[in-house]
Amino acid sequence: MTSIRTLIPPLTVLINLVGLISIALAQSNQQSPDYMKFLVNATQLPLEDTYDYIIVGGGTAGCPLAATLSKTYRVLLLERGGLPFANANLMTREGFLPTLTNFDQFDSPAQAFTSEDGVPNARGRVLGGSSAINAGFYSRADEDFYKRSGINWDTHVVQRSYEWVEKAIVFHPQLQTWQTAIRDGLIESGIEPYNGYTLNHTLGTKIGGSTFDSSGHRHSAADLLNMANSSNIKVAIYATVERVLFAPSYSLLSRQNAIGVVFHDLIGGYHHAMLRNNGEVILCTGAIGSPQLLLLSGIGPRPYLSSWGIPVVRHSPYVGNYMYDNPRNGISIVSPVPLEQSLIQVVGITDSGAYVEAASNIIGPHSSGTLRLASTDVRTNPIVRFNYFSNPVDLERCVNGTRKIGALLRSRAMDDFKFWEWSGTDFRFVGPALPIDQSSNILMRDFCRRTVSTIWHYHGGCVVGRVVDHNLRVAGVHSLRVVDGSTFTVSPGTNPQATLLMLGRYMGLTILKERTQMHNNSTQKARTQMHNSTH
Repeated sequence: MTSIRTLIPPLTVLINLVGLISIALAQSNQQSPDYMKFLVNATQLPLEDTYDYIIVGGGTAGCPLAATLSKTYRVLLLERGGLPFANANLMTREGFLPTLTNFDQFDSPAQAFTSEDGVPNARGRVLGGSSAINAGFYSRADEDFYKRSGINWDTHVVQRSYEWVEKAIVFHPQLQTWQTAIRDGLIESGIEPYNGYTLNHTLGTKIGGSTFDSSGHRHSAADLLNMANSSNIKVAIYATVERVLFAPSYSLLSRQNAIGVVFHDLIGGYHHAMLRNNGEVILCTGAIGSPQLLLLSGIGPRPYLSSWGIPVVRHSPYVGNYMYDNPRNGISIVSPVPLEQSLIQVVGITDSGAYVEAASNIIGPHSSGTLRLASTDVRTNPIVRFNYFSNPVDLERCVNGTRKIGALLRSRAMDDFKFWEWSGTDFRFVGPALPIDQSSNILMRDFCRRTVSTIWHYHGGCVVGRVVDHNLRVAGVHSLRVVDGSTFTVSPGTNPQATLLMLGRYMGLTILKERTQMHNNSTQKARTQMHNSTH
């Protein structure tokens, strides 16, 4: 991914802070969302209760999944963080960067971690997950993703699932000064055609959707809980799941059966949520949380688990492997004039694998790394290495994308963002500038390696075909699935939140269909047995 962003002058920052205060006050007077009717602090839950579906992680995929399954079945959604609207920064465009820079160890909505590559990163810790802390850009996956993901997709259900999400929380952004200049500059530098506003992934320059509405108010996966069946669902915040519980299974396909989870609340109380017959535990804790929780629950490489003293439930050698993060490279410039707050709205999608954003996403990446435990305390971040640019294909894509940024900077549309100097006009860079000789592969590769950072689009760790099957069931155990980005072996080709929101709804509909078929088969079997017994 390659990116370009502006830094607004100090005076504008002050104005935005004043605006934040008034927005926060206005937010406190807004009507509570419908999901507050069935939301509880985990301390209020009984020490033990039973459910048809226990969903761990109230994030980008977990919320739409829970809302969908609650149509027919009793659902418990467990989220380790708090409410999004309790934090003013989360709910506004202006609060995006403060949210990602204000951390504490156990309570902040964004939980910081730094990979072994030395790149700072973050993960969501709030109802709505990373969809409540991101830049709000919404774009559907490219067609190649469906072919290469390994998941069994029904294209009609995919379309319906996207539309269900988009009707509730996706908006057409109105471009202002900076994003308009980026749009014009991308077109001028040859990233064509101009596709206007579209939610589809298509080559050229386009305006994508946003989960910020016209007033700058954020909408997230948490809003999708408003469409849940309130009589069938409990959403618990500050509920930290420590492990999945198992019991022996007498099936020929599996020796273990997931039967529930154990979690603790804010005051240290432990609770057991248990499954009813034919129910499932579904992990939706993301590419960091899901492999970590599988390992802590005893699913992973046998020698590794034994070294931690964790009882082995299932030897699964690839848990925590195939960890990917889309690298971000780019430049930051100071604007000579005050600019409005601007997050990602316009993108340029090229046929060379580069994806240029203004605030980019490389198709892939091919480079992968690993995740391993740092502690048996689930609250402690695991140790992650992404091995950026270890595959030369990723490095060449970065070079191609960075050259596109160079072409963008040379476009007439960007002239207004230059400063007048005694020697002429030029940009003022914060941090490294692009190499002067952008035709040099050596200089451009060095720039990519020196400036690599994250776009917060990591995935993998529980990938399809290695840890889960094509329907996202954990291989070798019953009643356990993973529904989140940890199952992806490939990037959606764009910012992943649209794909993950769709995935939650899609898997909910898929599971409901499976249960209906299971019920119909049982009914038919019972009728056949009754018929045979009477003849």
